[in-house]
Amino acid sequence: MRHNKAGRRLGRTTSHRVAMFRNMVTSLFNHEKITTTDSKAKELRSIAEKMITLGKRGDLHAMRQAASYIRDKSTVTKLFTTIAPRYKERQGGYTRIIKLSIRQGDNAPVSLIELVEEELTVKATKKAPAKKAAAKPVAAKPVEQAPVQEAAPAEEAAVPQTAVVEPDENCEAKAD
Repeated sequence: MRHNKAGRRLGRTTSHRVAMFRNMVTSLFNHEKITTTDSKAKELRSIAEKMITLGKRGDLHAMRQAASYIRDKSTVTKLFTTIAPRYKERQGGYTRIIKLSIRQGDNAPVSLIELVEEELTVKATKKAPAKKAAAKPVAAKPVEQAPVQEAAPAEEAAVPQTAVVEPDENCEAKAD
C-alpha cells in the first residue's frame, strides 16, 4: 500500500528530481509557459502554485522561502513584483495544463503548462430556481402593440427586440 507517499518519482533520484523541478519552475516564471510531459506538468503545477502563494504573502520570510527553492534572484523578484500581484484576488488555480500531442520519439503525452492570464471575475451566487406550477393551458390573448414610430436615418443600427416563446403542451421532446 502507498499510504503517505505523495508525488511521482518520474524514474529519477531525489536530487535529480528536485533539481529538475527547480529549473522547470524557474523557466515557467521566466517564460510564463513551458512544454513538458503530462506527469511532469502535473507535479510542477503544485510547486508553482505554492511559489505564487508565497509571492502573494509578500513578506521577507516568504521571499526567502521562495529564494531557497528558485535560486535565481531576478526570477524571485519577477515573482514577487509582477506575477503574484496579478493573482491577489484569486484563491488558487494560477496555472493551466493543456494537453498537446504525443511526442514522436517515445510516445510520451506532451502538455503545455502556463500561467493563467485572465482576471478572476467574482460570480454572484445563484439562487435556487423557482418551482414551476403545473402547466395550465392558457388561451392566447391578442397583445396590443403601441404605435410604431419611424426611426430617423441616423438610428439605423437599432437593437431588435426579441420575444419570449413558451413551450406548447402538444409538443413532445424526442428522446435519443
